[in-house]
Amino acid sequence: MSDVAAIENFVKKYNALKSEVAKVIVGQDEVVNQILISIFSGGHSLLIGVPGLAKTLMVNTIAQALGLDFKRIQFTPDLMPSDILGSEILDENRHFKFLKGPIFANIVLADEINRTPPKTQAALLEAMQERAVTVSGHQYQLSLPYFVLATQNPIEQEGTYPLPEAQLDRFMFAINLEYPSFQEEVQVVKTTTTDVTQTVNALFTAQEIIDFQNVIRRIPVADNVIEYAVTMVSKTRPNTSYASDLVTEFVDWGAGPRASQNLILAAKTHAAINGKFSPDIENVQAVAQGILRHRIIKNYKAEAEGVSDQQIIESLF
Repeated sequence: MSDVAAIENFVKKYNALKSEVAKVIVGQDEVVNQILISIFSGGHSLLIGVPGLAKTLMVNTIAQALGLDFKRIQFTPDLMPSDILGSEILDENRHFKFLKGPIFANIVLADEINRTPPKTQAALLEAMQERAVTVSGHQYQLSLPYFVLATQNPIEQEGTYPLPEAQLDRFMFAINLEYPSFQEEVQVVKTTTTDVTQTVNALFTAQEIIDFQNVIRRIPVADNVIEYAVTMVSKTRPNTSYASDLVTEFVDWGAGPRASQNLILAAKTHAAINGKFSPDIENVQAVAQGILRHRIIKNYKAEAEGVSDQQIIESLF
């Protein structure tokens, strides 16, 4: 199949996937879009939202519709790295045998990732970056496609361990979940308080997703679009020649090169789901909020004056 035909096929399957997810998830269109863009770009996502907004249900539904294996890890302060990665045990023949932990799945939901100490948070790092896990000197490859979706509750911050910057940078998107609108909430209550259960059909296979990820990576990008993305990221770095007055005044640290790479990858996927064969500047702007939100570190002055991430990112366009 040619790449053009593959993109046209992808658009059809993507729209079918969206309607399959919509059987269970009411509204939250933008959130579902960003999660799917990061899956098809081969990235990971961080979901930030208060409890009860169907974060787990959303990931579970997306995993079912994609036909992928899904595991959930509930992070707690006493969780150890071996609880995630797996550990070696002695079997009945006195041989060491590796028991795989819940990280061995296609989609891993790391629930409330900021509730666990850095040692356990870091257990995810190798899996996210290398798609492999090392236990007792042996490296085990994870089955592809592999996607980590971490959730964070922004309300209670006592007794939590905020993710270190190096780990935040590994997430392609940081996605904010808002409360549903009044109409959507009415719809949610109607559908979830009956005994009717919706069946979600698997529309993809693991291999198909990998093939689409490869097609998306082959999408050509004009030099001016790449330069636009790199310029946008350069503008987030205070005290450089690119930085605007707003950034120099309110930002301590800007985004690194991984942000530029992710902007282009996500813009390619955003173009593909809209049936375009090459991304333009509008596609870069469409994904910029989710990609730059967690990579810009504001200073105390920004907090004091109520300058939001959104304002800073929009000033870069």
